[in-house]
Amino acid sequence: MSPRGSSYRLPAGGLVDRAKPLGFSFDGIGHSGFAGDTLASALLANGVRLVGRSFKYHRPRGIMTAGPEEPNALVELRAGARREPNTRATTAELFDGLVADSQNRWPSLDHDLMALNAGLSPFLSAGFYYKTFMWPTWLWEKLYEPLIRKAAGLGRPPDAPDPDTYERATAFCDVLVIGAGPAGLAAALAAGRSGARVILAETDFSNGGRLLSDSGVIDGRPAREWIAAAEAELAAMLEVTLLRRTVVFGAYDGGTYGALERVNDHVAVSPQHQPRQRYWRIIARRAILAAGSIERPIVFPGNDRPGVMLASAVRTYIERFAVAPGRRVAVFTASDDGWSTVRALKDAGVAVAAVVDARAETSAEHQALATSAGAPLFNGVVTDARGGRHGITAISVRRHGGGTLVVATDCLAVAGGWNPNLGLTCHHGARPRWDATIHAFVPGTPPAGMTVVGAAGGAYALGACLEAGHRSAADVVRDLGFSACTGAAPAADHERTAVTPLWHVQVKGKAFVDFQNDVTADDIALAHREGYTAVEHLKRYTTLGMATDQGKTGNVTGLAILAAVAGREIPDVGTTTHRPPAEPIAIGAIAGHHHGRHLRATRLPPSHAWATEYGASFIESGVWLRAQWYPRAGETDWLQSCNREVMAVRQGVGVCDVSTLGKIDVQGADAGAFLDRVYANIVSTLRVGRARYGLMLREDGMVMDDGTVSRLADDQFVVTTTTANAVKVMQHMEFCAQVLWPTLDVQLASVSEQWAQFALAGPRSGEVLERVVDRQHDVSGAGLSHLGVKLVTVGGGVPARAFRISYSGERAYEIAVPAGYGDAMIRALMEAGAPFGITPYGLEAMNVMRIEKGHVAGNEINGTTTAADLGLGGMMSKRKDFIGRVMAGREGLVAPSRWAFAGFRPVDRTQRLRAGAHFVPVGATASAETDQGYMTSVAFSPTLGHAIGLGLIQRGRDRHGERVRAVDLLRNGDVEVEIVDPVFLDKDGARMTA
Repeated sequence: MSPRGSSYRLPAGGLVDRAKPLGFSFDGIGHSGFAGDTLASALLANGVRLVGRSFKYHRPRGIMTAGPEEPNALVELRAGARREPNTRATTAELFDGLVADSQNRWPSLDHDLMALNAGLSPFLSAGFYYKTFMWPTWLWEKLYEPLIRKAAGLGRPPDAPDPDTYERATAFCDVLVIGAGPAGLAAALAAGRSGARVILAETDFSNGGRLLSDSGVIDGRPAREWIAAAEAELAAMLEVTLLRRTVVFGAYDGGTYGALERVNDHVAVSPQHQPRQRYWRIIARRAILAAGSIERPIVFPGNDRPGVMLASAVRTYIERFAVAPGRRVAVFTASDDGWSTVRALKDAGVAVAAVVDARAETSAEHQALATSAGAPLFNGVVTDARGGRHGITAISVRRHGGGTLVVATDCLAVAGGWNPNLGLTCHHGARPRWDATIHAFVPGTPPAGMTVVGAAGGAYALGACLEAGHRSAADVVRDLGFSACTGAAPAADHERTAVTPLWHVQVKGKAFVDFQNDVTADDIALAHREGYTAVEHLKRYTTLGMATDQGKTGNVTGLAILAAVAGREIPDVGTTTHRPPAEPIAIGAIAGHHHGRHLRATRLPPSHAWATEYGASFIESGVWLRAQWYPRAGETDWLQSCNREVMAVRQGVGVCDVSTLGKIDVQGADAGAFLDRVYANIVSTLRVGRARYGLMLREDGMVMDDGTVSRLADDQFVVTTTTANAVKVMQHMEFCAQVLWPTLDVQLASVSEQWAQFALAGPRSGEVLERVVDRQHDVSGAGLSHLGVKLVTVGGGVPARAFRISYSGERAYEIAVPAGYGDAMIRALMEAGAPFGITPYGLEAMNVMRIEKGHVAGNEINGTTTAADLGLGGMMSKRKDFIGRVMAGREGLVAPSRWAFAGFRPVDRTQRLRAGAHFVPVGATASAETDQGYMTSVAFSPTLGHAIGLGLIQRGRDRHGERVRAVDLLRNGDVEVEIVDPVFLDKDGARMTA
């Protein structure tokens, strides 16, 4: 390799902007490039050949390709929180200040001590890990696993949270064109001219595909001029969207495609308020796949060394980036396409060291080209690429007529033929088929609505690509009902694309098939000898195609070698399964804004600002941020605060924001009949101005939710649900109304956010309510009895709803006002209650009081309990049908031995109870066989002065007075408890109805 800093940049040509120089670094060494470069082209321009190390043997690796199929040049971009490992240098767009580092090496890229693995290669052949780490078993934890974990992985993840933002977006179109090469551009033009909505997605930062690297004439003008004109025409079409830097990585059901747009990967830091990447969900009526094809290498010893490249990549670096990949370049080809690289080298003034044509004969035209390039022509094969870690120095050539020779060269361009890029066509399970005319797999049956054109379908000639793209798009838009005015198809010559397949030059030496994972031709032969003849088994045994490039350059070659050693034809061997994503996708892009606090939007109840002022301690409760308790000066822990709040309610009055309860407005002439079918108990008999506790079952007979149903008018009810199940219940009721009983006159509206609601609980709660409700409304004990509902006003005319409902077991009310008045309402309640010592209480106190009263909640309504299990079987009406009625009567759900709801208190009142503890008979060993149930909820009751709990235990209703052990093996808990009635306080309800 020439000294670093020496320039391989050609004096003219290319598409880079020489007026915009850019500085970057690689492994701490500064270099320069131009706008329009990729990191790979800039490294080559600066004479850098060694860019990485292979995974298993840590062999030196150089740049092999010029696109997303690159298996070798994987680097870390940026640093710190923005570090991005395993980025392909061939697709990383150069920007000023770019920091790149090699990976998978220690202590440095030049001197990687892990390269000692190469000396152990006889012991590290295919499947060695299956054979090596089986014995002795005691070494697994002590030696094998630590070593494997240390060696595993490529690159380093960021060392801090990602500061960039990502977006998710959805787009709809009539035609999605995937790929903006010649076929894709022709298709987009035809579809766009018809007036259809078109999205053209191109993974590169420049449109044109192969036209950016190959000279050609389209419609009588140079290809690059045609590209510019096509882009301008498309950009002027209002219904056409051009998405550059966008890879379509998956085809899904219903014409849905996943795509990733690299919005700001080409700048150091994303502009303010702009995402780094955008994840697209594209729903297309039709799709046209014009993803091109991938050149395949030839397998021979030394083919993995830095300086051995695909011929098309050499051509790309010359024509597009004005970079000579070497001073003296040799070409090894089995196809006519390889000769295009010879012509590009000659035209750029790069010395052609030799042309090795693997075919028996070379056409007179190509012989003349070799002569004009000053290159010796050999009909034969390359048997070795010699050199060191910084590049090759020579190749060995074996001529067909006999004899070998050595050619000095610092770069070898290999042209083994092309494989259509057909991964997306297989994402619905279809298998590709073998086309013997082009010696490659072509799409089988693509997903519904997808058409494949151009090189992706096996048509490599430029003229054929343009014609197929235009014709397919014209057919598609015509089928969709759009205008047939699609213009004329672009015209170009049909080049020669003949290829004689050459997969493997069979001589002694390590010849690599999968470059990143160090899978050799010998590994494939070994796998076959050991019985791994199915392609999926071969893949997993050898790791062929399991690297970050997913076998884009090596899979088909590996299948051909397997077929050869098995004595079978390539189509008989088959192919491995293609799955999305077709290219690596950042997890950040998939998540979009849904991370951290944005993973699930935090909703604030109406009293949040007031609670913050009051010093509340908050907790996430589902999607809500709610007050957990309100600490006061002198209180040293949360339990003191909670106990104070409970006793304040029991002895005086407390207030709690319960706005987070789900609220559903049910209206219509059949509203009562509808609710009878949804709830287990009868609702339609409820009088206007009254409320009733309601129980809702799932279709399988299990309890779904509980809450209250209040009747505001003959045709209007308001249903409350638990906070956690608000959305689930609304979805369930909508399904019932729209699907099960669409003929009922009933309408549903979720009004959870429209009403702020506050609970007033305690012996003096009625007095506080009377002070805030306008005087003309009677909310005394006589005017609003237990389970009564009344439409009232507050604050001199603000509409409100007053409910006499208790969750605490005390005399209690709930007052609801429009949400906009929520903050004013809580302040008014605190002011009105000041003479009575009103105390705000949070979720902890609320939970303690509901356990004291024996109310079930989410811990008990957990999806596995029936109404009978919870002691609520009496609510299941025998006079009507309702959802879940039949299934709740299944034999297993009514068995006497089922776990049933009960209360528990420690025999030693000083002991603590733990939720989750399992019940075991006294004297028995704790095991699955002796398990009789578990504790669902626990609390310290300041009213009773000791711990209490609720739980589910076998035959719980029949065992009051018995003793069992509550065993918590995880936290070393073992407490003897007494089974008691779950209602610990005021069993007859006198306090609640006073």
